[in-house]
Amino acid sequence: MTQVRNEVMNVLEQAKKVVYGQDDMLEAIIAALVCDGHLLIEGMPGLGKTLSVSIMSKLCDLNFNRIQFTPDLLPSDLIGTMIYSQQKEEFSTKFGPIFTQLVLADEINRSPAKVQAALLEAMAERQVTIGDKSYKLKRPFVVLATQNPIEQEGTYNLPEAQLDRFMMKIHVDYPDAQAEKNILGLKMESIDTLSPILNIEKLTLMKNGTEEVFVDEKIKDMIVRIVHATRPGSKNFNKKYNEIIQAGASPRASIWLYKIAKFKALMAGKDHVTPEHVLSIVKPVLGHRVLLSYEAQIDKIDVKDIVFDIANENI
Repeated sequence: MTQVRNEVMNVLEQAKKVVYGQDDMLEAIIAALVCDGHLLIEGMPGLGKTLSVSIMSKLCDLNFNRIQFTPDLLPSDLIGTMIYSQQKEEFSTKFGPIFTQLVLADEINRSPAKVQAALLEAMAERQVTIGDKSYKLKRPFVVLATQNPIEQEGTYNLPEAQLDRFMMKIHVDYPDAQAEKNILGLKMESIDTLSPILNIEKLTLMKNGTEEVFVDEKIKDMIVRIVHATRPGSKNFNKKYNEIIQAGASPRASIWLYKIAKFKALMAGKDHVTPEHVLSIVKPVLGHRVLLSYEAQIDKIDVKDIVFDIANENI
């Protein structure tokens, strides 16, 4: 297991030589691959989101497709469709770009509800339905979706049910001055020379190793207590958040806090989860699952700060 962990660390080191200043995003992509979850990446254009996903697919030897979401995108453009052959006098299935292992759903909030529904089935069930037949998707199947935080023209808000399907939502910020200076000297040839370090077998080994990380009953109780404390009406809910929180996190939040904390522990070389491992992922796991009241949104209260405060109160 130590060897596989070292290879995962090597993947991150190689990726950091090409993608500067986005270490958290690169680690989150690895976490999504190992924990078999989907990732929502929010950030301004030009911050290396597409490049990061492309590079990680190369280093992990995975099939990769990028789908640009637009307002006129149809479900068939995503999952495929039935085509009638006059010569054979029968229908055949044309599979869409979602039939891959790593899907980059670029600007996911630009597509209408029907496309979102088709993607939701793929994310939830790891299958798609074309005509009257369902087709299983390859494993691992991970959706890495991006959205622009400020541009609202021609966008559709993602429904809460779909947001909840993402194990984490991470915010990508501008790189610091040194990282941006390094970007100036980046040669595209260095990207082409990247060779695979991991593969499906090694990712599976890493996944099995993550599952073996020990989690004490007290840590499990703490995870459940934190999630319950985000829900109005729960006995753990602090009344001071009555005017701030409209709806709390679902049980999926507990599942992902548990799984990703184990991944964090393994990456740190530990065989058990500590409260610090849980606290380090509270913001990306809970931030998109807790719904603030209208008044709190008007006051520009940051939901990530709220969930972090709640977690600290319930350690």
